[in-house]
Amino acid sequence: MNILYLLIPLGIIFMAVILAAFLWTVRAGQYDDMEGPAHRILMDDDDPRIPRRDPVSREPREEDKR
Repeated sequence: MNILYLLIPLGIIFMAVILAAFLWTVRAGQYDDMEGPAHRILMDDDDPRIPRRDPVSREPREEDKR
């Protein structure tokens, strides 16, 4: 029974720390755009590191050889 005098205040302090961390992440904008990164990875066709081939000659274009 005496352990409850220790565990209840520790639980309340732990809950306050978790609540403060959650509010800090909300204010920092951590949850503003949840779907953007998932869609952005699928639309990766502007990456200059991907060598593009000319449809006629099947050779990489000059600007992609760099």
